[in-house]
Amino acid sequence: MAQPIETIAQLFYAATGKNLPDALAAKQDGIYEPLSHAEVAARVERLALAMAARGLQAGDRMAIMSENRPEWAIADFACAIQGIPDVTIYATLNGPQAAFILRDSQSRWVLCSTREQLDKVLAHWDSLPDLEAAVLMDGDLPTGTGRTLALWSELQREGEAMEARRPEVRAWGEQRKASDILTLIYTSGTTGDPKGAVLTHGNLVSNVVSAAEVVDLTSNERALSFLPLTHIFERMAGHFLMFHVGAAIYYAESVNTVAADLLVVRPTVLASVPRIYEKIFAKIYDTVSAGSFLKRLIFHWAMLAGRQAAPYLMKGEAPPSWKGLWYRTAQAIVFEKIRQRTGGRLKVAISGGAPLGGKIMEFFWIIGLPILEGYGLTETSPVITVNRPGEVVPGCVGRPLYTEWNGRPFVKIAEDGEILCQGPNVMVGYWNNEKATQEAIDAEGYLHTGDIGHFDDQGRLYITDRKKELIVTSGGKKVAPQPIENLLKGDKYISQAVLIGDQRNFISALIVPNFDSLVRWAGYKKIGFKTHAELIQHPQVIAKVGSRVERVNEHLSNYERVKKIVLLDQEMTLEGGQLTPSLKVKRRVVNQMYASQIEAMYTESKG
Repeated sequence: MAQPIETIAQLFYAATGKNLPDALAAKQDGIYEPLSHAEVAARVERLALAMAARGLQAGDRMAIMSENRPEWAIADFACAIQGIPDVTIYATLNGPQAAFILRDSQSRWVLCSTREQLDKVLAHWDSLPDLEAAVLMDGDLPTGTGRTLALWSELQREGEAMEARRPEVRAWGEQRKASDILTLIYTSGTTGDPKGAVLTHGNLVSNVVSAAEVVDLTSNERALSFLPLTHIFERMAGHFLMFHVGAAIYYAESVNTVAADLLVVRPTVLASVPRIYEKIFAKIYDTVSAGSFLKRLIFHWAMLAGRQAAPYLMKGEAPPSWKGLWYRTAQAIVFEKIRQRTGGRLKVAISGGAPLGGKIMEFFWIIGLPILEGYGLTETSPVITVNRPGEVVPGCVGRPLYTEWNGRPFVKIAEDGEILCQGPNVMVGYWNNEKATQEAIDAEGYLHTGDIGHFDDQGRLYITDRKKELIVTSGGKKVAPQPIENLLKGDKYISQAVLIGDQRNFISALIVPNFDSLVRWAGYKKIGFKTHAELIQHPQVIAKVGSRVERVNEHLSNYERVKKIVLLDQEMTLEGGQLTPSLKVKRRVVNQMYASQIEAMYTESKG
């Protein structure tokens, strides 16, 4: 009987025994170059030997500032085996933000993917008393810095020189315990300085093993990795889980190349945040809108057939009689062509990081790309609940991973509606921040998630909103913004929406239109414009988007309805500072950036 896996070191060695020829793959000069399990194991062990020879010891921290690439995974496993907690830093952070994490974590080393990342470190090195060395993965090292710098290739050569000692590394891995700290993952810091969630080997392994039991994956899978590995969702689902089941992991060049990479990689499994699914959904509808009348008619007929079949598909059942025939015909004529744009082999997609709109989830199930939505936090490694195959309900994030843990409910709802969780996946606490730890984890050991939710009679969890993001109007009415924003984003003319109204007398919204659809409509209406900024000022355009908002309002209570809107001419992005690295809206930042437009809506209403 196989020994149960308790650490990431054990997970690594169990997985490399599967001997895949393409365990990891990344583009070199535009072509995917695979690394076998044997080669990955060799590079991991060589790196670990070189790190130890240069003085790194179990318990030291090493930071990784890099985009997704094989070196990221190799460094992660080397640290796990050696007992060195790695500190993950988003490559998109600026110098001061990265320096805060390096300083707070007391990292001794930092691995940088490019000179751009290294330059951020060099500019702030004087304020980093614990930092001893930096390693560059790609490019040439700068000279005359007075710092200890090394190339990734140097470390690999140093490890190769100790090839005979590679069995020692496996022995180091056998010394690891489930309680050992694996990693420090810093929260996005939307409301102040980020906090470092301390996660153990046992935290992540418990989540990986539980997720593998829920999602039916085999060693014949191929995954496309494009969410940042720094994010806990991709780290667990796209990295550790895929490695554990023996799936090949192919790294996209960037989020912007995903559409092209899907066609090349032809993955069978995909893990993503809702924003990516929203973009795919909008692109498909926009393509349909640009087609001929006949093509649009056929598509809408197919979608009607799909909606009839969707409830059965989500239960894992075949649609009966004429509904089944109608749907199979729609599949053959319409949906199979859409599936081919994702490579044609996707059999399951996983969504996490934020709520997925029910309309968008239903759409993907209809076209034959089933999405399983889960819920969790960085602090819970991350999965707390997940939709099981055959139990999918749009708008629901599924049942908890466990019913109980150590004789107590794994998940429970507090009196004020907050979701609480205790179990093997819950973090130790926040690094060097006892006050924040005590605020997050109560005396009974329950983590307070900050999310509001409720269970249905089947034990499935529904998230209604973030506790701190609930809008309380001046009339005392509480409005959960996310469900309404998801309804708005389900409209083909709306790309992004942010609800406003806290301590105000009505709800309003900032809306980024789907400009592909809007520009086409403006062409039909012969509305002249030169820029998007000019287009959104046109009265007919404002009225058009307003009419789409009214469609959503019909499904809302009077106090929830969006009474006024402001159209924005640019998408909210990570680079623009309005989104977190996991593509969630930074509400405070958005409120500050568009303060004058927001104030104008409420000032006009008084006049």
